[in-house]
Amino acid sequence: MRQLGDNSSGLDVNGTSCEIQDSILSPALPILYSIICFFGLVSNIMTIFVFFLRKHSDSSMAVYMNHLTIADFLLVMCLPLRVYYHNSPGPFYLCKVLGIFFYVNMYASILFLSLISLDRYLKIIKPVWVLRIHKVRWSHQASFSVWAGLVLAMSLFFLRNDREPPCERICFHFHHKGLLGGMANLTVLAGFYAIFLLFICFYARITTKLRNMSLGNRDPKAQRRKSRVILKTFVVPVIFTLCFLPYHLVRVPYVLAQMDVIQALGSKQILHILNELTLLLSALNSCLDPIIYYFLSCTYRRTILCALQGQFKTMYAINLCYSHLWRVTLGSHG
Repeated sequence: MRQLGDNSSGLDVNGTSCEIQDSILSPALPILYSIICFFGLVSNIMTIFVFFLRKHSDSSMAVYMNHLTIADFLLVMCLPLRVYYHNSPGPFYLCKVLGIFFYVNMYASILFLSLISLDRYLKIIKPVWVLRIHKVRWSHQASFSVWAGLVLAMSLFFLRNDREPPCERICFHFHHKGLLGGMANLTVLAGFYAIFLLFICFYARITTKLRNMSLGNRDPKAQRRKSRVILKTFVVPVIFTLCFLPYHLVRVPYVLAQMDVIQALGSKQILHILNELTLLLSALNSCLDPIIYYFLSCTYRRTILCALQGQFKTMYAINLCYSHLWRVTLGSHG
């Protein structure tokens, strides 16, 4: 065990951090993050090609998916450094920059998935609002507000004057937090739970409306159409819940352990392992979001099917056709 400093006020705190082990995580996490990085790069580069070849976002949904792709791609790009610095000594400021970069893009993904869900909810439940909320200009403004708010919030975390304790020089290890840092983290968690409750309300309303629409309608075509709508609607909350809910459930007791509200060393050890594993699950979202695009974007789905069949000329033609149609539409309204 490393020798502790002479600061008696932090002796027990730093000693506890040094006693928390990563023996179970050390061999597995770098490998798993590397796998996520590989598949995330492949899928997101393909997505960037599909979405940005069109050059125009012709719907609010397309705007949100474009920004979600950017967030996923940036998160994947920081994973190699996270693998390199996992449980290794590194410059303290670089650990902070890398951690903040990771969390900015993770929470950007959460917020853009939330905007996609709001978009689906309004189209199904409140179609009267479509003309206002679903305008592309409004969607761009909402998206840029998400980025600006996240960068500003995370900058405050970076500017916070954290000490570099003797036993906490390892990147991405258990770090203790003071009252201010702990409350800031708990506030972020409260925001996530508010979003998750909105998810539940949105999709409960959608489920009720879809069920009422199908009552007494035995037409096979109507049933198939209903099945497609259900699949397109619920792919977002399923992926959102799978990737982000476990991390935020673990995060509450984990932050309390960082604040020494939970003091038992065994509990801190278990929470540290669970925190790292569920954070890995959150990073997996960058590989799963293309599944959402497949179901919600006809252009993306057709392009992917052409690519899988080796029809790259057809794939390019599909994107070119959609870009041409968009320019024609703009000209007709000019």
